[in-house]
Amino acid sequence: MSYKIKSTRFSTIYEHKSEPLAEKKVFYKRVFKHFILSSMILLLCLLIGIIGYRYLGPMNWIDALHNASMILGGMGPVVTIETFNGKLFSSFYALFSGVVFITNFGLLIAPVAHRFFHRLNIED
Repeated sequence: MSYKIKSTRFSTIYEHKSEPLAEKKVFYKRVFKHFILSSMILLLCLLIGIIGYRYLGPMNWIDALHNASMILGGMGPVVTIETFNGKLFSSFYALFSGVVFITNFGLLIAPVAHRFFHRLNIED
C-alpha cells in the first residue's frame, strides 16, 4: 500500500526519510535560518523583559537590560525589586524565560539532530 505525503508548508522544512540526505549547502542554510529565528525570539523576549523591568520594576534602562539578560540567560535576578507589580512581573518573566531558553535550544539543535537521524535511516 502506498501513501502519498500531502505537501504542506511545514512538511517541506526537512526532507522526508525516503528522500536523500540534503546537500551541505542546504544544511548550512537551514542551520543559519534556525539561528536567525532563535536570535529574533531571544531579542523579542529580551525586549519584553527590559520594558517590564523598566516600568514595573521600576529600574533605569541599563539595570532593566542587565536584569532581563541575567534572567533570560538563567543566571537569576541582579537587582532587588521592591514593588508588588515588579515582583509579579519578575516571577512570570522568570518562568517564561525558562521555557524560552529550552525552546530556543531545541530550535538550534533541530537541523543537526534531523541530519543525524536522517543519516541513520538512509537505506543503502
